[in-house]
Amino acid sequence: MLSKKMTAVAVATTIALLGTACSGGGSDSGKSNSESGKTLVIWDYEADNSAMGKAWDRAVEIFQERHPDVTVKREAQTFEQIQKNAKIVLTGDQVPDVMEYNKGNATAGQLASQGLLTDLTDVAKERGWDKKLPESIAQTAKYDDNGLMGSGSWYGIPNYGEFVFMYYNKKLFDEAGLQVPKTMDELVAVMDAFVAKGITPLAEAGSEYPMGQLWYTLALSKADSKFVRDYQFFDDPVQWTSGPAVEGAKVLQDWVNKGYINSAASGLTAEDMGTGFISGNYPMMFSGSWWFGRLADEMKDPWGQFVFPGNFAPGSSGNLWVVPENAKNKELAYEFIDITLSDEVQAIFGEQGGLPVVGGTDNITDEATKTLTDNFQNLAKDNKLAFYPDWPVAGFYDQLVSNMQSLMSGSKTPEQAMQDLQTAYEEGRADLLE
Repeated sequence: MLSKKMTAVAVATTIALLGTACSGGGSDSGKSNSESGKTLVIWDYEADNSAMGKAWDRAVEIFQERHPDVTVKREAQTFEQIQKNAKIVLTGDQVPDVMEYNKGNATAGQLASQGLLTDLTDVAKERGWDKKLPESIAQTAKYDDNGLMGSGSWYGIPNYGEFVFMYYNKKLFDEAGLQVPKTMDELVAVMDAFVAKGITPLAEAGSEYPMGQLWYTLALSKADSKFVRDYQFFDDPVQWTSGPAVEGAKVLQDWVNKGYINSAASGLTAEDMGTGFISGNYPMMFSGSWWFGRLADEMKDPWGQFVFPGNFAPGSSGNLWVVPENAKNKELAYEFIDITLSDEVQAIFGEQGGLPVVGGTDNITDEATKTLTDNFQNLAKDNKLAFYPDWPVAGFYDQLVSNMQSLMSGSKTPEQAMQDLQTAYEEGRADLLE
């Protein structure tokens, strides 16, 4: 969900990177081989100065060093362009060889089920991708015949990650004489202490994704791995008005009533939430790794991070590399994907705070970036990444936002809100399983 909100970058024109300047003299060497005249076309929608952009720039350089007779065209798209036009574009002949695309049932799963993406299962085994990627990361790459994520064939390859955790203002914590909480009881005690000082503890936003992620995390704190699989992969029906879902909703509404969250935040956007925290108006903000670089650039007060106390964290791989079925240079596409999973390129992700999915953190020199990456990789290794609450069915995001706002205002009880979510969820589930 967050990839499309925070990392999609509008670029006015298509660009080609590196060309003959980085080709090792390929065009002037007089070489003639089976690769001469070929062009590898890459589509992505990441900013040049992002961790992804920098890592993939290096991947292109490595590819050109290995294949000097191949021209590389890395064409910048926007998330919206690819999301809206992928089905139409990929049915034609003028398709990229490798493309960044959003994971999930309604995105990569839909294209896979329609035969528009290359089945990468054999390639993943041959190149060892199936062994290299942790299971909680690999699940976003697999889709069954109906396009449901989590099992079946490999139709994409992730090479970076994202997750949701707590940011905190060290200055405000120090002024209040408080320590970083390690349990839910300690977190509640910290929030009580701030409320007693007249400070709202949590920056939040109800008109966009953040509040739904908080509800889901509170539900996950009372859940096991079966709940996660039932919710995300439809193994069995989800219980909405009993169990973790409604218990999480009760806690969320209770936090609003106790002043841990300002009820007026129901009308705030994620941007409002983030700027409020950056300005030092709140001691804590529960949101994703996509805020990390911005806080490092813009926040004046010292800040830190900690994993939310509980059983799981919302998070997953980042977007996928997919290979269109009609791609002209599939073997070259596989080579490029393989390079993005190499130690060298993954190290660039790590150094830039981009959450590499493989490799360690020994080469990361910045302490905050190292903590971020260690926390993510530990969650991934332990299969504690629980994906996002809006993923399972199409249109569920809007239902989440509406019902979280109703919980915040008190216009719905937790049971009523969960009943409404259940209706939307089960209708979407039925559509997918028909």
